[in-house]
Amino acid sequence: MYARVILIVLDSVGIGELPDAALYEDQGSNTLGNIAAQVPLRLPTLAAMGLGRLVPLPGTAAAGAPTAAFGRMMERSAGKDSVTGHWELMGVVLDRPFPTFPHGFPPELIRAFEARIGRPSIGNVVASGTTIIDELGPRHMETGYPIVYTSADSVFQIAAHEGIVPVPTLYEWCEAAYDLSVRGLGLGRVIARPFIGLPGSFARTSNRHDYAMPPVKETLLARLVASGHHVTSVGKVADLFAGQGISASHPTRTD
Repeated sequence: MYARVILIVLDSVGIGELPDAALYEDQGSNTLGNIAAQVPLRLPTLAAMGLGRLVPLPGTAAAGAPTAAFGRMMERSAGKDSVTGHWELMGVVLDRPFPTFPHGFPPELIRAFEARIGRPSIGNVVASGTTIIDELGPRHMETGYPIVYTSADSVFQIAAHEGIVPVPTLYEWCEAAYDLSVRGLGLGRVIARPFIGLPGSFARTSNRHDYAMPPVKETLLARLVASGHHVTSVGKVADLFAGQGISASHPTRTD
C-alpha cells in the first residue's frame, strides 16, 4: 500500500503514567505535560494533528478537526527501557523484563569486569550520566579508572575521558562488559559514554556506542530486509537492534 514508511520515535516525551507506574516509581509521570506547565510550548503542527486531545497543554488548543490519526499507546511488554520499547514497536513482546540493579552491580560482576580490563573501576551506582561524570571525572583523570554506573534501565554504562582512555580502548572495555553482563546475566545493553573537557566543564561526545542484546525473536525490520526492502535507521536505532534488520545506519552526531 505504501512506497515508504517513516517512523519517528520521540524519546522522553511521555504523556502520562501507565497502570504499572508504581513498579518503576513513576507515579504521576507526565513528561510533556509537566514541561508545558513550566515552559510555554508552541507546537502548531502536532496540535493540529491531535496532540492537544491526548494531554492538556497550556496555551495549545485541542484541534477541532485533527489532521491525523492519534492515540495513546501502552506497552504490553514487561519492563521499561529503550530496548524493550523499540523491540515492541517492531513486533517483539517480552514476557519478563530485563534485569535492573537499583543498588549497583553485584561485587562479583565488578571484580570480573576489572579482571578483564586489567584495572579497578569507580562508581558502580545508579546515577545520572552527566552528574556522575562531574563527580568522578577528576578522579578518573587522575587514575585512569573507568566510571561504571547504571540507571533505572537494564544497562551497564562506562564513562571515560577521551584524553585519558582512547575511544577504541573504551569500546574494548564495553565488549568485555557485554560478555559478562549481557551474555552472562541477560542485561539489556552496555553503553560507552566517552567525554572530554576539564573538571567543572566536562561534556559527553558523539562517540557514544550502544551494545544491545540481539532481538530474541524475528522483528518486522528483519522480515522487511529478508523480503528485499531497504531499512534505514537514524540515531541509535541500529544499536538497539544489534544491527539486525538494518540495511543502512546513520548515527547522529550528538551525545
